[in-house]
Amino acid sequence: MSENKKLRVAILWHMHQPYYFNPQNDKFMMPWTRLHGLKDYLDMPLLATEHEKTRVTFNLVPSLIDQLDLYCAGKTDRFQDLSRKPALSLSPEEKIEILGTFFTGNLQYLVEPYIRYRQLYRKKESCGADLALAADIFSSTEMRDLQVWSNLVWIDPMFRTETPVRRLFEKGKDFTEEDKNILLDYQISLLKRIIPTYQKLYNDGKIDITFTPYYHPILPLLVDTEAALEAVPDMILPEKRFMHPEDARWHIRESAKKFKELFGKPLEGMWPSEGSLSEEVLKIMQEEGIKWTASDQELLSNSAVKSGRNPHDFILHTMYNYAGAPKVGLFFRDKGLSDRIGFVYSNWDAQKAAQDFAENLRRIREILITRLDEVVVPVILDGENAWEYFPNDGIEFLRNLYQVLGEDPDIETVFFRDVAEKLTPKPIPRVMAGSWINHNFRIWIGHSEDNAAWNLLYTARQDLENYKKDNPNADPSKLDAAWRQIYFAQGSDWCWWYGDDHIGAYNAQFDELFRAHLEVMYNKLDITPPRELHRPIHRSGARTFMVMPESLVSPIIDGQVTHYYEWDGAGVYDCRREGQAMHRAERITDLICFAFDYDNIYIRLDFDKSFNFNDHKETRIALEFKGIVTFNVNIGDTPRSGSGEFEYVYNQVLEVKIRRVSLFKDGAGRAELYVKLYAGSNMLEKWPANDAIVIDIPEQEREIFWQV
Repeated sequence: MSENKKLRVAILWHMHQPYYFNPQNDKFMMPWTRLHGLKDYLDMPLLATEHEKTRVTFNLVPSLIDQLDLYCAGKTDRFQDLSRKPALSLSPEEKIEILGTFFTGNLQYLVEPYIRYRQLYRKKESCGADLALAADIFSSTEMRDLQVWSNLVWIDPMFRTETPVRRLFEKGKDFTEEDKNILLDYQISLLKRIIPTYQKLYNDGKIDITFTPYYHPILPLLVDTEAALEAVPDMILPEKRFMHPEDARWHIRESAKKFKELFGKPLEGMWPSEGSLSEEVLKIMQEEGIKWTASDQELLSNSAVKSGRNPHDFILHTMYNYAGAPKVGLFFRDKGLSDRIGFVYSNWDAQKAAQDFAENLRRIREILITRLDEVVVPVILDGENAWEYFPNDGIEFLRNLYQVLGEDPDIETVFFRDVAEKLTPKPIPRVMAGSWINHNFRIWIGHSEDNAAWNLLYTARQDLENYKKDNPNADPSKLDAAWRQIYFAQGSDWCWWYGDDHIGAYNAQFDELFRAHLEVMYNKLDITPPRELHRPIHRSGARTFMVMPESLVSPIIDGQVTHYYEWDGAGVYDCRREGQAMHRAERITDLICFAFDYDNIYIRLDFDKSFNFNDHKETRIALEFKGIVTFNVNIGDTPRSGSGEFEYVYNQVLEVKIRRVSLFKDGAGRAELYVKLYAGSNMLEKWPANDAIVIDIPEQEREIFWQV
C-alpha cells in the first residue's frame, strides 16, 4: 500500500566556479575556485556521509576539477601571490590592492566574528574611500595579519582543528612570514584531498556523482541561438546566428570521458548548465548515453503548454521522458523547496529550518499519499555559494537536515540514478527550450553586451574553421589548442556578467577573460586578432544597482506612487540587479528608494508583483539603522497616520517617513540601513546582503547635491 511507503527525496548539490584561469599570463584572475575549494568542496561530501541513511548526489563541473588540478600543480592567483609576498616588501600600489580586495566575503560571518580581522577592517573603513591613506597608516605587521586572516577565514570550520590552522586561530595576531607560508602551503594540501575524497565516497556507494557539460555552456544556445525565441519571441538576437550542435555534443562527450577517467564508470546523469534544456539537446544526450537529466519546475509548466495541455495535468514530483528522446529520464526540481535552502534558511535556527523543510515534505506526502510509488521530490541547488550566508558555513543546518531526513519514518533520501532506474517515466510530448531561471535565456542572450559576445564567438569560430580548411596539414596539436579556447569561451559565466542582470565588482575581469580566450585562439594560429577583441564589451561604470540621492524629496506618505516625479531625485537600491553568483528565483523586494528633506528621512519599498502582503499578515519588515535604532513595520497593523517620529502606509508600495531627529540628536549624520523581511521570527530576506545602504544626512539647511 502506498500509505505505508516513504516519500522519496532526491537532493543534488551543484558545484561550479567559472573558469578563472587566464591563458595569457598563466594565472588565475580571481581566487574563488581556491577559496571555495577550502570552504565548500571537501566538507560537503563528508557531511553528507555522516548520517548512515543519507543519500545525496553531487554534480561537479569538469572545468572546476581542471582548475583544482592546476592549483595542485602550482598555478596561482593574484590574491595568492599578494598573500605570499613578504609584508615588508609590498609596494604602496600592492598595499592599496590588498586593502581593496582582502575583505571580500560576507562581513557578518567571514570578518565580524574574528577580533583581529574586524579591527583591520574597521581601520581600513575609517579612511573611507581613501585607500592610499589606509596604505600609509597600516603597518607591516597589520598588513601581514591581513594577509593571513583573509586566507584563514576561508578554511572550512570542519578543518580548523587541524594543524596549523588551529594554532593560527589561537595566535590571532602578530603573525610571522613563516606562519603565513605554512598556511598557504596547507591550503594546497587541502585542495589535493578534494577529488580523492569524492572518488572514495563514490566507489564506496555513499554518494552519487554527476557532471555538467564540460565548460558549463548553455547547450540550447550552442545548438541554435534562436532557441531563445521559444520563451521570448520578441527577443533581439545577435546579428550572427550561432548554430553548432556539434559543439554541444563535444561538451557532453568530453564530460562523460572525464567522468570515466576519474570514476571508472560511464556517466549516467547530467545536470545541464543552469538547467538549460531543449528538445535538440535531449536528443544529443540520448545519443551520448545520458540516462537522466533535470531542470526547473517552470520548464515543466511551459512544456505542458507547448504540448497543448494544461500544466495541472503534469504533477511536479515524478519522472518524465520526451517522445523524441525516450531513454532520458527528466526530473524537474521543486523550486520552492530548493530556494528555501538557498535563500531563506540562512537566518533561521538550524534545527527549526531542518524541521520546516521536513514538514513541507510531509505535506507533499499527504497530498500524494495514493501515488507514492511514482513520486520523487527533486531538490536541486547551488552547493557552495549559499553557505557563506549561514552561521558556521551551514554545518549545523546540514547536519540537522540530514539527521531529520534520515530519521523521519515517512521520508527517505535517494540517489537520482536509483529512481531513474525504478520509475516508469510519464510521457511529455514537447519540451520548451529554457533554463532554471525564469524558464528563458535572457541572462545569456538578448542584451546588447550578450549579443556582442555571441557575435565575437561566432566570428572566432568561423575563422578557426576557415583556417582548418585552408591549412589541411596544420599541426593537430595547434588546432586542438585553438579549439579548446573556443570551448572555454562557450561557458555560460561570461554572459552571466554581461548585461543588466548581475552587476558586481568583477564584471570587467569576466569581460577581459572572455576576450582573452578568443585572442589566444588567434595567437595559437598566428593570426592577428580582430581589433574588436581589444575593446571591452562591458560598459564599466555605466550601470549600477545603487544610485545615491540627487535632491531633496518630500513624498506623500500614502502607500502609492502618487505621481511620476514624486520620488524623483531619491536614492535607489535595485535588489533585482545586485551582483551575485546565485540567482534568486523567488524574491519579494524589487526596489528600495531612500531620500530626505529638511526634517525627515523617507523610504519606499517596491515588491515583486507576485507577492501579495495581504495574504501574509504575519510579515514584518525591519528597517535597521545599524547601531542606532530599528523601526518595525507590521503589515497586519492599521497603517499609522498623522504626525510622529515614524509613520508608514502600505498600499501599492510601502512608504515610510522617519523624523531625522529620531536618528540623530541634531538631525544630521551617517546612517547605515538594512531592510529585513520576517515571517514571524524567521528572516526571509535581507537587503543588502553585505554592505549597508549608506545615507549621509547633512546638517539642516546645508543639503547640497552636486549634479552634472
